[in-house]
Amino acid sequence: MLDRLYLPFLGLAAAAAIALSLVWPQGQGARSWGPFGRTPEQQTPAMQAAMKRENDAAQQRMNQARQTVRTLQSQAIAPGQ
Repeated sequence: MLDRLYLPFLGLAAAAAIALSLVWPQGQGARSWGPFGRTPEQQTPAMQAAMKRENDAAQQRMNQARQTVRTLQSQAIAPGQ
C-alpha cells in the first residue's frame, strides 16, 4: 500500500525538480536556454568594469607594498646611505 503512494509521489517530485531546473535563475553561470534566464551578473559591462577597477586597485596596492618592503630592506642593509 505504501508503494502506491510513494512511487507516484517520487515521480511527481522528480518531474517538478526537472521543471524547476529549467526556469530557476542560473546565477553567475552560463545563460539558460531560450526565453529563460538572463545575462550572468559577471558578464554585464558594469560588473566587468567594476571587477577591472578592483583588480587594478589591488595590483596598485600590491606594487606599493612591494616597493615599501624593498625600501625598508635597502635601508636595513645600508642604513647610512
